Amino acid sequence: MQGSSLEQEFSSNSGQRLEVTVGGDEGSLRLDRVLAVLRPELSRSRLKALILAGSVTAKGGPIRDPAYHVAKGDTITIDVPEAAPPEPGAEDIPLDITYEDDDIIVIDKPKGLVVHPAAGHETGTLVNALIAHCGLSLSGIGGVKRPGIVHRLDKDTTGLMVVAKNDRAHASLTAQFADHGRTGPMQRGYMAFIWGVPTRQRGTVDAPIDRHPYAREKMAVRESGREAVTHWELREAFSGRDGKPVASLLACQLETGRTHQIRVHLSHIGHPLMSDTVYGSHFKTKAGHLGPKAQAALTALGRQALHAYLLALEHPRTGELLHWEAPLPEDLLLLQSALEAAL
Repeated sequence: MQGSSLEQEFSSNSGQRLEVTVGGDEGSLRLDRVLAVLRPELSRSRLKALILAGSVTAKGGPIRDPAYHVAKGDTITIDVPEAAPPEPGAEDIPLDITYEDDDIIVIDKPKGLVVHPAAGHETGTLVNALIAHCGLSLSGIGGVKRPGIVHRLDKDTTGLMVVAKNDRAHASLTAQFADHGRTGPMQRGYMAFIWGVPTRQRGTVDAPIDRHPYAREKMAVRESGREAVTHWELREAFSGRDGKPVASLLACQLETGRTHQIRVHLSHIGHPLMSDTVYGSHFKTKAGHLGPKAQAALTALGRQALHAYLLALEHPRTGELLHWEAPLPEDLLLLQSALEAAL
C-alpha cells in the first residue's frame, strides 16, 4: 500500500509482535479499520479483541479503543499472543432440549451456563455440551470456538437458543438473525422484571449502543454506537409493602441484537432489570420497598431477572415457520409469586 509500511515482525515462544506504520491512505483513521487494512491476516473481531485487551500500542502506550484515531506516520505495535490451540472438547453437560432435527437444535438454557469458551470459561460451556450431544456434525460450522452458534444469551440469562447443525442451517439462521424480523418471520421475545412501572402500556427504545467509554466490560447508549431497537409491553405491575408501585413485568422483543441490549435499554429509560448488578446497581435501595417474601426471592435470584421466552424462525431447510415458548424458570416464578403477594 502506498505510503504505508509493514515493519519487522518479531516471534517468540509467547507469540508474535507485529509493527505497522500508518500511511494515511487506508481509507479510515479508526485504529481497528487501519489495522484491518494493514494486517488482513487478522480478522476484524481478532483485532478488536487485541485492542480491548491492551495488546495494541501507539505513541508509547496501549490503545484500548477500537475507534481511536491514528495519524499518518504513526507506528503501531500489535502483540499477538500464542494462538490458543485447544479446541473445545465434549463434556457431558445435561441439555434441556426443546426441539431437534437434522438441521437445528433448540435448547432452553439454564442460568450460569456460558455459551462458548472464552477467557475464564474454557470448559463447562454450552459449546462443550453441544459437541458431546451432536458429535462431529458440529465441527467447523461457524468456527472452532463457536461451532453452530448464531446468537448468544448472557451467562445468567435463561431461555431459548437455536444452534445450527450444518453449514446450510448456519447460513440461513445467520441471515435471519441479521434481519431480526424486519422482512422475515424471526421473533425473539424476553420476559423482564424491572424496577418501577412505566407510565405507558407499551413503547420502543431506539438508542444506539456502543462499548462504555470507561468501563470496557459494559455497554452504553452512545451516539457513536450501532443501531439498537427494543420494543416493550407492560404485562404486570407490582406494588410494594406500602401499596405504591415498585416493579413490573415487561415482554420485550428485539429488532436488533446488540450485546446486553435489553439490559442497557431498560436501564437507559430508568427501569433497569431487577438484580442486575451491572446496569442497575444504583437501584439497590429499591429492594427495601418490597415485602419480606419478595426481598427473599430477589436475594435468592442472584442474577438479572431476564428470560428469553419466545423464539420464532423459518426452518432453514423446509421453510416452515417454527415457534417455541419457554415458561419462566423456577427462580423467576418464585419472584413473580412473591411480588404478586406484596407481603
